[in-house]
Amino acid sequence: MLPAERHSRIGEVLRACRVVSTDDLARELGVSAETIRRDLVLLERRGTLARVHGGATIALGQPAGEEAPFAERTGTAADAKRRIGRAAAGLARPGQTVVIDVGTTAVQVARALPLDFSGIVATCSLLVAAELSERPGVEVLVCGGRLRAGDLAVSNSVAQAFFADLNPDIAFLGSGGVDAAAGLTDYYLDEIATRRVILGNAARSYVLADSSKFGLVARHRVVDLGELAGLITEAEPPSAIRDAVTREGGTVVLAETSRPNAEEVHPG
Repeated sequence: MLPAERHSRIGEVLRACRVVSTDDLARELGVSAETIRRDLVLLERRGTLARVHGGATIALGQPAGEEAPFAERTGTAADAKRRIGRAAAGLARPGQTVVIDVGTTAVQVARALPLDFSGIVATCSLLVAAELSERPGVEVLVCGGRLRAGDLAVSNSVAQAFFADLNPDIAFLGSGGVDAAAGLTDYYLDEIATRRVILGNAARSYVLADSSKFGLVARHRVVDLGELAGLITEAEPPSAIRDAVTREGGTVVLAETSRPNAEEVHPG
């Protein structure tokens, strides 16, 4: 089992049990207790969990110290991200101007857009742009700015000016963490500033967050959850997060377990 797969599984066990022992995780994952201890040290540094004597507990609302490398995040919760991508793509309508943000889940949104989708997709992700570059019906707009390796995310004042002149119908935003009190948070200040411009102009903005993001608080606040049109995720969020999203009229969109039929791709 790859480290990213172990880390994802550890997160799943903690969300189900809240507290788990090192020995139980070692047996569950078929690795040594020492390997699990190293995993727990790393995941604690990222804010996913808190270590306790003999094991770990989930760390809701704790600041996340650093973002995992892009390659590792790509392999973490991969099925959940694909499902979220399909659910998000199902909200886009032909002829719309759609913003797709940066991140591993954002790439899945681009990948899940129906092959016959026609419209404008604006992005600050070169990965998203590349994913859609061969789609004949999609006009791809890419902002300028400073490039960040890994995610191939573009940001700074040039990116902000680009999105300031755009009025999208719908925007899909990445996330570093989603917490009832802290709201939507992330790691990179320039990208957060760009995201706020997108939020200010989009008719509807949804945050993309698999359940491993619930309760995590990254370094910088983006927006309160109540200011979003909704949260797209693969699992029922904690009641506090659901309440924060829906209190001002937002919705929680739960992704389907399996790929929807063609007639279900664009729900009413």
